[in-house]
Amino acid sequence: MAGLNNYSSLKNSDFHPVHRFEAKHGQGDEYIEKEKAGSAEFRSPKKHLGSSVEGREKAIVDNINADQDAIHKLQYLTLDDPLSLPLDKHKYIDNQEDDTSIRKYLVVGVQWVSLVTENLLSHPFIVLRRQCQVFNASKRYHLHPFSLLPSIVHLHRRQGVTTLWKGVGSCLLVRGMTLAIDDVISKFTSWPKDVDSRTTLKRFGQHIILKCISIGLVVPFHAASLVETVQSDIASEKPGLFDVFREGSLRLFYWSSPQKGRMLPAWALIGPSVSFGITKYLFNLVIRGISSRIMRRRITLSPEKSGKLVDSTLEHQNAEIYASLIAMLTTEVIFFPLETILHRLQLQGTRTIIDNLDNGYAVVPILTNYQGFVDCYQTTMVTEGVGGLYKGFGAMILQFVAHVAVIKLAKWIVNQITEVISNRPPPRIVQYYNLDGIAGNSGSTTISPSVSSTELEVNSVGQSSVD
Repeated sequence: MAGLNNYSSLKNSDFHPVHRFEAKHGQGDEYIEKEKAGSAEFRSPKKHLGSSVEGREKAIVDNINADQDAIHKLQYLTLDDPLSLPLDKHKYIDNQEDDTSIRKYLVVGVQWVSLVTENLLSHPFIVLRRQCQVFNASKRYHLHPFSLLPSIVHLHRRQGVTTLWKGVGSCLLVRGMTLAIDDVISKFTSWPKDVDSRTTLKRFGQHIILKCISIGLVVPFHAASLVETVQSDIASEKPGLFDVFREGSLRLFYWSSPQKGRMLPAWALIGPSVSFGITKYLFNLVIRGISSRIMRRRITLSPEKSGKLVDSTLEHQNAEIYASLIAMLTTEVIFFPLETILHRLQLQGTRTIIDNLDNGYAVVPILTNYQGFVDCYQTTMVTEGVGGLYKGFGAMILQFVAHVAVIKLAKWIVNQITEVISNRPPPRIVQYYNLDGIAGNSGSTTISPSVSSTELEVNSVGQSSVD
């Protein structure tokens, strides 16, 4: 009886082999039932060894399944309290922040590409457009881009590739001068250079006055830049880099009596130019604001695509780029006839010789005698018709096709880089459990998603065999 009592107490203790096997592999109940039943296979040493191997294999399979379940249930970090996270988790947060910063820099790069395209790469098309606009005696109106292609080929053969880049330096100087005047006026008067939806009506009025003053001061210099842009390289002397300031200053200071024949005085140019410039600027603001609001609303209401989270900040920046492009395209199309009249008035009396874009070989002088804005409009309608106000429209089509193509190419490159960054395997933090079912206190390890499930199964089998 004492022996049976000792055996019972030992059996009920935690050190009994049955309990240890049950705690480790979860097979204790089955083992005890079969042991109590006294079956023949447990009495035989070979059958007992086979059952033990089968039990171990089942335990290995259970461990592999547990590892796979843990991998499928990976939990990512929460960024609620980054200061309380361990070092590995801080590295994960830094990696995410670096990816976001890279994407922002890429979007800024697209914005710079758009800016360079608008101010530099579009210049050859601007040259073609202006030459068509000021040539009042032309037989071809070039309302579509296909009629311009033979003339462009002939110009390149006769004058070289640089013929469509003439006047690019003066154009950039005039645009820089405009920004400088805006900045100087803003500093002396505290009037805002830029406006947004939060600008008050008073501040908006001050901004409009600033723009009017800036446009009025730049008009003579813009006229001098126009001459350098349209004159023929083979029939005119090449101007110096800062000749635009000298010619512009002469036109500005000869306020009432011009120094050349039929050249219009400054006051006859500044009034229409300021009216045209400020109206065009306000229209551009309205179209850009409407386009931006529509795109932002679509981004806000659009569902997540293909299960991927959308970075709203980057999407809004892309929306601003396209809103500016839409506003510029719409504004240029609507104000194209008025721009034609102003360019003819600014070029009158300058004795400019331009390339004949009817064929691309010859050169022709510009001889006009307009008395003002209204007279120029009426004369153009009578002698050239409505199409005369849209001469060179095909060059503008080419300009915007090239602009959109460059933006699309830059956007595609950015998307490819972003996709590569997004597919880069970042470190993921998971809690691991040892084979005895006890969570590790040191708690975390990094598993890369590039690790295959086969490697994880091999590691699990190796760990189970060690046990």
